[in-house]
Amino acid sequence: MNRTERGIAAYLGEKRLKYIQSVKIGIAGAGGLGSNCAMHLVRSGFKCFVLVDFDKVEESNLNRQCYTLQQLDKYKVNALSENLLAVNPDLDLDVRVTRITPDNIQAMFEDCDTVVEAFDDARLKRTVVETFLPTEKLIVAASGIGGAGNADAIITRKVRDNFYMVGDMETECSKDHPPFSPKVAIAAAKQADVVLNYYITKFEIEGGLK
Repeated sequence: MNRTERGIAAYLGEKRLKYIQSVKIGIAGAGGLGSNCAMHLVRSGFKCFVLVDFDKVEESNLNRQCYTLQQLDKYKVNALSENLLAVNPDLDLDVRVTRITPDNIQAMFEDCDTVVEAFDDARLKRTVVETFLPTEKLIVAASGIGGAGNADAIITRKVRDNFYMVGDMETECSKDHPPFSPKVAIAAAKQADVVLNYYITKFEIEGGLK
């Protein structure tokens, strides 16, 4: 257990932390939602990730995504790996510079316990849900995180036992409702909170503290 993990264990306890570290999380998209959600999950004790995105860091990403000026033009998943490892150097990261498609998504996250949907593309959002809803994987998606103001409208909805949606379900990012850091970060944090609470609860139900 490294120094970061000892710090997290002070809140979770060593048994809960060990359990959480056994969970493998797929992050489908490393933009505003994916990069921030992944960082929250690392700070919550999760250790095993599959990070998938084909894009590079651009200037327009820096207003809300978990990257720095020095990381411009790097592949997002590589830059995100650097940032996550700076918090916990002992992470188990499977980093894939790949465009996710309906044809490869099943294989991409096959061995993950959870898939966090963090796309801009509505078609791919549907693909994540349709592909993994019939499985036992936890799916955490987002819809409606654009603009500024009324941040309290971003809520968490439990759709199925293994499927949660975060957002206001209406305000998609657009020219009139740009993706600003506050609401994007709130949604990403709520996605991470779903994952953390899900596995803490599962640990307790399974009698992990006995």
